[in-house]
Amino acid sequence: MSYVSSAPSQPFLLIDLIKLRNVTVDVPTKSSWVQAGAVLDEVYHSIASASETLAFHAGICPSVGVGGQISGGGYKMMLRKYGMAADNILDAHLVDVDGRVLDRAAMGEDVIWAIRSGGGNTYRIIVSWKLNLVPVPAQLTGFTISKTSERNVTKVVDRYQHVADKLPDELMITLMLNRQTTIEAVFQGLYLGEAETLLMVMKQSFSELELTQQECTEMTWIEPALYFAGYPNKTSYHELLNSRSSSPVQFDKVKRTLPAKALQGIWKRFYQVELGPPLMQIFPHDGEISRISDSSIPYPHRSGIIFKIQYYAVWSGEGKEVEKRQLDWIKGLYKFMTPYVSNNPRGAYPNSRDLDLGKNDPTGSTAYEQARVWGEQYFKHNFERLARVKAAIDPSNFFRNE
Repeated sequence: MSYVSSAPSQPFLLIDLIKLRNVTVDVPTKSSWVQAGAVLDEVYHSIASASETLAFHAGICPSVGVGGQISGGGYKMMLRKYGMAADNILDAHLVDVDGRVLDRAAMGEDVIWAIRSGGGNTYRIIVSWKLNLVPVPAQLTGFTISKTSERNVTKVVDRYQHVADKLPDELMITLMLNRQTTIEAVFQGLYLGEAETLLMVMKQSFSELELTQQECTEMTWIEPALYFAGYPNKTSYHELLNSRSSSPVQFDKVKRTLPAKALQGIWKRFYQVELGPPLMQIFPHDGEISRISDSSIPYPHRSGIIFKIQYYAVWSGEGKEVEKRQLDWIKGLYKFMTPYVSNNPRGAYPNSRDLDLGKNDPTGSTAYEQARVWGEQYFKHNFERLARVKAAIDPSNFFRNE
C-alpha cells in the first residue's frame, strides 16, 4: 500500500480495508455480496466456483481492488452487452461519519446514485457491494491478432474505427497500439458465444482482420480475465490469486474516427520514446453502455461516444530525469490528441485520475466554481448533483479526496 498527504500539516486518517475480502454468491437470486477489500481475481474466482453461466465482469486487471473499481465506474470486456461494473450494482453497505452502517434503503437514492462511479470514498466508507450477476453462455470465444508495419496497421485501424462500435453487443474488440521495432496493432476480442458464429460475424463485418479458426480460443467466462492479462491458454483461474497488474496514465473519449493525419502523428510520437514501449489502448462503445441514460449513475460518457482511449507511459529506468522524460512524452501525446477527442468538456475518467486537470485545495476548502473546471470533465452535468449530495451528507468534508 502507498499513500501521500498533499498537506502534511493537516492531520488525516487512512483506513485500510484489505482484510474485508469476503465474497458470498447467491445463485437463485443471481446476486453476490462482495466486501470492498477484495480484488477482482477473488471476486471472479468465487462467482465462477458457484456458477459457470452467471458472471460479473469489472475489468481484466485481476489485482485491482473491487471497491475502487466499482466506485469509479469499471470498464470491462462485456460493457457493450451489460454496461459498466457500476451499472450492475444493486445495493451497498457503508459507514457514515457517525459510525452507522447503512444499506440502500437507509442511505437514500441520492447516495447510492453517487457512490456508483462518483468516487465512493468521497462520501462515506463503503464496506461492501451487492452485485447483479448477468447470464453468460457456457462457451465464450476469445482471440488475439497482431498487425505490423505502418501501412498495414493504418489501413486496418481505420477500418476498425468504423465497425468496432457497430458489431453485435455480444462482441467486444479492443485495440492496443504500441511500438516495438515497428508500429504494432494488437486486436483482442471476446465474443459471448461459439467460435463458429463469431467467424461468420467477422467475415461479414470485419473481414479485413482476417480472423481464422486457429486464432480463436473457446473458454468459460472467467478465463478472459486470464487470457487478456497475458496468461497462457487454459491457465487455471486459481492463477488469478497470484496475479499483478498496472494502470494507465491518461484517458480520452472520442466522438469521431481518427483521420489518417492523426494516426500518422501518433506513429511519429511513438518513435520518439526512448525508454519502454509506448502504448495506447482503445475500447469501443455503443451497445448497452450507450443505451443507458447518462444520468442513471454519475458516469456520463455514453451516447455519441464511439470509443475511449487510454494512454500508457512505461519505463524501467530510475531517477527524476527518466520519469520527467516519459511523463513529458505522454503529456505531449495527450496535447497532440486535443483536436481529435471530445471537448467542452474534454472527457476524463475517475479510475484514470489525472491531477494535471486540477485537484482540491489541501486544506479542504475548494470552491465549487473552482472544482467544476475538472469535475465536469469527469462527470459533465452530473457534477452539480454530486456536489449537492456531498454537501448534504458530509457538510464538514470529513471524507476527503484530492
